Amino acid sequence: MIGSMRMKFIPRTLSLLTLSLFLSGCAGVNLNPLQWFGGDEEVNPPAELIEISSEVRLSRIWSVDVGNGQGDNYTEITPVIEGNRIYAASENGSVLAVDLDSGDVVWRNRLDDLQLTGGVGAGGGLVVVGSRDAEVLALDQTTGDIVWVSEVTSEVVSQPIANDDIVVVQTVDDKVAALNTDGGERRWIYESTQPPLTLRGTSRPIFTPADTVVAGFSNGTLVSVSASDGVWRWEERVAVPEGRYDIDRVIDIDGDLVLDGDRILASSYQGNLIALDVVTGRIVWGLQDASSYHGLTQGFGNLYYCSDKSHVVAVRDNSEDTIWTNEDLQYRAITAPTAINNYIAVADFEGYVHLLSQIDGRIVGRAQVDSGGVRANLLAYQGRLITYGNSGTLAAYSLQ
Repeated sequence: MIGSMRMKFIPRTLSLLTLSLFLSGCAGVNLNPLQWFGGDEEVNPPAELIEISSEVRLSRIWSVDVGNGQGDNYTEITPVIEGNRIYAASENGSVLAVDLDSGDVVWRNRLDDLQLTGGVGAGGGLVVVGSRDAEVLALDQTTGDIVWVSEVTSEVVSQPIANDDIVVVQTVDDKVAALNTDGGERRWIYESTQPPLTLRGTSRPIFTPADTVVAGFSNGTLVSVSASDGVWRWEERVAVPEGRYDIDRVIDIDGDLVLDGDRILASSYQGNLIALDVVTGRIVWGLQDASSYHGLTQGFGNLYYCSDKSHVVAVRDNSEDTIWTNEDLQYRAITAPTAINNYIAVADFEGYVHLLSQIDGRIVGRAQVDSGGVRANLLAYQGRLITYGNSGTLAAYSLQ
């Protein structure tokens, strides 16, 4: 199985998602693919919600307004949890810290005249966001005051990561830069070759116990570099581009990577799921033809992913066995899966949160949290589900 990972590939038909390739990097246009088509016909229309037998319900504990949320463009600004606080940001420059237990706003800062597109990152005493104008802004975690501003090569559309030494950001032009935590000066930069067409978005890099940074790129490769100086350690493909046309050869790694002990788990669009050794980059497990532009999650000995058709799939870890597949949310533009208690949580373009049983994949709970939809990944904190709606509502829910 592993030896054959270099690699079978089946081109897929044109979808709403792949059409977004043409507009990546274009300013001033609506990047929401659900709104590109007029008339009565839809390409890949989203499935209608079916009636469910509810076994669990979501009860809101607190909520906070965060500016204009995702704004009018197709951003995916996602909050981050650090300790007992959650840090969130809006497209129009509102950044805040919220106590996760009480929902109280600890501080709020309005970054005037800035359009935020990437965030939120936290670490090393900083809260980090990125702008459409290729700026990285670091705020003090305690006060919310701006500590430094640094320029990078292009727009930041993913979450930065940070520790006591460096802040790492990945830009839409397939570059990864490390900035000094204490002043924002550039420490190193890694550049990857960008294909002619890509999806709008990048995955979030990760720090590893091997003192490296691993990042996924739009050419379907994972790259590991030294965290201290950016020196190349290894590179491996998650997918190989095939097909006659550029649109058939899109294999972006857009979903966030998962660090699982000495393994890194990754997925790619029109590609595969793979697990690689953190130190060597050797492929230790793989599942072919598992196209996804989302991240993964784990639970009950399974890996869970959302396909490019918004199917939720459970695969037995370290095997090719599919435990279950739920197609009820087809083309509803769902978020990456989040494991919480006995459930897998996803949200969709109409703002519904769906709770699926980890055992058999049935939808056993549902609630609409934002009529404007949800693109930010859901977060879990001490049995609570944290949602950030496109309209700007940050909320915590208990599962009952």
